[in-house]
Amino acid sequence: MAADFDGAVIAGGVEVPYRRQAPEHTTGDLLAQAFDAALAQTGFSARDVDGLGVASFTLAPDHAIDMAWRLGISPRWCMDDCHGGASAINMLQHAIRAVQHGDASVIVLLSGDRFEAADFKQLVEHYNLTTRTYLRPLENGGPNSLFAMLTNRHAERHGLDARDYGALCVAQREWASLNPGAVYRTPLTLDDYLAAPRVADPLGRFDCVPVVCGANAVVVARADRLPRSARTTPLHVRALQCCYNPDHQAGDGLRTGLATLAPALWSQARMGAADMDVVSVYDDYPVMTLIQLADLGFAPDGDLRALIGRIASRALPVNTSGGQLSAGQAGAAGGMHGLVEAIVQLQGDAGARQVRGARRALVSGYGMVQYRYGMCANAVVLERQSA
Repeated sequence: MAADFDGAVIAGGVEVPYRRQAPEHTTGDLLAQAFDAALAQTGFSARDVDGLGVASFTLAPDHAIDMAWRLGISPRWCMDDCHGGASAINMLQHAIRAVQHGDASVIVLLSGDRFEAADFKQLVEHYNLTTRTYLRPLENGGPNSLFAMLTNRHAERHGLDARDYGALCVAQREWASLNPGAVYRTPLTLDDYLAAPRVADPLGRFDCVPVVCGANAVVVARADRLPRSARTTPLHVRALQCCYNPDHQAGDGLRTGLATLAPALWSQARMGAADMDVVSVYDDYPVMTLIQLADLGFAPDGDLRALIGRIASRALPVNTSGGQLSAGQAGAAGGMHGLVEAIVQLQGDAGARQVRGARRALVSGYGMVQYRYGMCANAVVLERQSA
């Protein structure tokens, strides 16, 4: 194990079942359900928790400290995060350091949202000052148009077509069919994908991440504090790297901050892309799956069609929950969904979709669209050590 992360482990990760329709519960209710489920899984009690991190768009005007009061805990470490698809790994980085330096010994990280239609419209139109000032007056309808242009640019650069992007969506739906928690489990064929209504050419319905309601939680703890009653195997962090605003929004979107951090990530982990058993990348659009995987070294020869073939055949298990494209994107929870899936896989609790012998996983985060594309990127390598 890399010495940089000694002493802190990931004790567990859970997901409150995602739902298409807004439940009667509030965002705070969903986060509280995730908190309770995480404690039940890991064997900690609320009295043990002395750290809390929260990522949510719709918890406002409340913050992490309001959730602490609601949950009945008195943390010594408290964090709010607003980095969208990069929130989970960002919070994980800070939580690990907090545990290592004695600021807290048991930290629960929460993320989730409950959306009504009006909530989502408010979010995409007022995502940040740039969006509100420059994009909202254009009535562009959110990020779909930006990623439609990116998909066109990516397809031209690499000689890809709709069938290539569709193969990713079909592959993830096949994984989702094995995941009882995925919102969209109905089999999807390539013909279904190609026949779907256009949203923003060339993007069709199955290219755009579906908005749902739900929450996730991850528990980070000091290794010597793990209860004997825990139902899970602790996981170790081999490497974690973050990169924010690398191109000052002057790039073309075909390269993310992951390309910048990848060399340090693999050097820190003392392994490479070929050593990963499971991969979770942030998949709000199929094109982003391919861009992130390429940035992280999964297509060293630049042959993206060969990479797609490995994903479709499951030779490379990518987004084994079905990813957000089939499991759904529960707002800020989208950034934690892939992390929880990696945890579940490495702990051997993935049921019918379990990747046999999975010991090592890579998880990436990507998010916070500014004027052009995402400003935030991060990645973590996890490992379940042999008994």
